[in-house]
Amino acid sequence: MAQTKKELVLAAMDNKSTERVPSSFWFHFLKDEVHSDAFQQPELNDELLAGEIKYIDTVHPDFVKIMTDGFFPYENDTAKNLQTAADFRKIKPLANDDPWFTQQIAYAKELTHRYGEDTPMFYNVFCAGTTIKFMRPELATGEAFLAEAIEENPSAVRQGLEVIAHDLATLSERIIQEGGATGIYLSLQNLIGRGITRKIYDEVMAPGEKEILAAANRASQYNILHICGWSGHRNNLSWYADYDVKTINWAAVVEGVSLEEGRKIFDQRAAIGGFGNEPTDILYRGTQAEIEQETKRILQQAGRQGILLGADCTVPRDTDWQRFEWVRKAAR
Repeated sequence: MAQTKKELVLAAMDNKSTERVPSSFWFHFLKDEVHSDAFQQPELNDELLAGEIKYIDTVHPDFVKIMTDGFFPYENDTAKNLQTAADFRKIKPLANDDPWFTQQIAYAKELTHRYGEDTPMFYNVFCAGTTIKFMRPELATGEAFLAEAIEENPSAVRQGLEVIAHDLATLSERIIQEGGATGIYLSLQNLIGRGITRKIYDEVMAPGEKEILAAANRASQYNILHICGWSGHRNNLSWYADYDVKTINWAAVVEGVSLEEGRKIFDQRAAIGGFGNEPTDILYRGTQAEIEQETKRILQQAGRQGILLGADCTVPRDTDWQRFEWVRKAAR
């Protein structure tokens, strides 16, 4: 009997043999995914949901990353307008019935009720550090602001990040238990800035990130870690080798670390990826023959067990969806 999509994907995440290699790709649905605020503008939630439904009904991906455009803002008044490291000590946790929780859970339910029985669905969650970056008026300044705050007072910043991470951990557990998600897709990346060493990262940022994964793991053993290489951001993958997660997605093309090489860092755990996500990459610009050839090349190098095909990160919004099917067919 043929494996269902859910059986196929979960078996691949378990590093078991599968009848074919699963694949999935994703992209943003709102014009400004970072600064759109569905908590203040509910119509954005409707736009996002409609986009997700159209995509899933048309492409029928093997698994779905539930996109959270419009839900990037951390709607917590005590965390807004951070100016100095000392301000991080003012951050207080949200109440359990806060709309920041309930609205996201309701959104996840809309999708999991439609598709979750047959299709694995992983809810996008950003780590606390990335959340802080998104809260800056200009996204480009977020990295430097956070690095400078940590240099100024690492203890204060850690305290604030752990409050945010605790709310993200609560959301993660509830999005699985109440929202019906298969698991979460936790996005994080190395922090780059003066004085930011692996030791500092482990002391200030890693504890909260590990708390999020621990909470998700209490609700489901099927969770994904995304080491984000968006816009060429380079990461030392080894920083996350001890993170407790079933499957890892890193920017294989940006990092120059193939699926085969990266799995060695992560003790041969399952991996998602292989394709670049930029307009200059084969997935976006290649012919059908080139995409099929690249699919086969990736699998010849990485093998077929414990592999789920995808991209470094979100692909351009105007990518032709037919290209995703070319990958899936070639992977058979």
